[in-house]
Amino acid sequence: MASVEFEHVDRIFPDGTRAVADCSMRIEDGELVVVVGPSGSGKSTLLRMVAGLEEITAGTVRIGERVVNALSPQERNVAMVFQDYALYPYLSARGNLEFPLRMRRLSRAEMRRRVERAADLLGIGPLLERLPKQLSGGQRQRVAMGRALVREPSVFLLDEPLSNLDAKLRVQVRAEIGELQARTHTTMIYVTHDQVEAMTLGDRVAVLDRGRVQQVAPPRDLYDRPANAFVAGFIGNPPMNLFPTRLSLDDRGRVVMDLGGQPVPVSGAAAHAAPVTAGIRPESLRLVPAGAADGGAVRGVVEHLEYLGHETQAHVRVATGGDGGVRLVARVQGMPGLAKGEPVGVQIDPDRVHLFGEDGRALGDPRR
Repeated sequence: MASVEFEHVDRIFPDGTRAVADCSMRIEDGELVVVVGPSGSGKSTLLRMVAGLEEITAGTVRIGERVVNALSPQERNVAMVFQDYALYPYLSARGNLEFPLRMRRLSRAEMRRRVERAADLLGIGPLLERLPKQLSGGQRQRVAMGRALVREPSVFLLDEPLSNLDAKLRVQVRAEIGELQARTHTTMIYVTHDQVEAMTLGDRVAVLDRGRVQQVAPPRDLYDRPANAFVAGFIGNPPMNLFPTRLSLDDRGRVVMDLGGQPVPVSGAAAHAAPVTAGIRPESLRLVPAGAADGGAVRGVVEHLEYLGHETQAHVRVATGGDGGVRLVARVQGMPGLAKGEPVGVQIDPDRVHLFGEDGRALGDPRR
């Protein structure tokens, strides 16, 4: 097992496309780091550079203490699991697990030991004599993971391994991957576009956008203290409500932001001449009867309701002039008696408002 370190890594394709730009981060020995971001953000390219399947244009990648820029994939002692499984259809599950070991010319006894250990860890012992076509999607994914595991790699790389599974099976296999990593203590880099996978699996999560690392942090820190507006709007389902505003002082000397033409107090902020972006998590909004708007709530109208059983996502337009208002999504427990077109009050906790400057970074972020 080993750490992985990126130092100012770039990947520029021959057509000039910059897939990864100035990436610097460290993944500790035995850590599971999930790399998440929208399509085209450079996630898979980053993973392929660790594996040696993609050239590094600039910068340095280290596995343990070794710089691996010039090493072949075979020399790096990493194992990769792809989203399409990439199993040999003419080999049994056992044959697929043994294949990388045969290439290394390991003894029959050592191959048996490694295959049996992987099969036991993944619960695929009864499936070893079946061909891939005789296995379900989840079973094929376990075999693909087992084929990587038998190599006893320093680093385990997973490129969207659950994308071909149905929703229920994704939850099950996701839990199995987490348990596998906890038992083996193997360093894992897991790439996904699914933020639920990222937030539930990773010791830390790295958020990418257009090839640049936006933030690397434990899931809770990522959610509660996003470094910039992109992370704030990307992490969370539904995502954080973001809207442009200005900060000023009211007649009581409080710092307030403008929300749909109505002043809302903001804690821990200073009056700011430049425009800012405000962010509020859906669970930080509280809907109250319209008559309570005079007690500190802003006035709004329900535009749309999404009933999810355990909660309702209420889309509310906050009243304003002629610019269409600010639309907010509030997370409400259960199935409240709200109706489309109903006027409501929206209460906002001043301590739960996030503010981002014109450059997108969180105001008060020490990196500014």
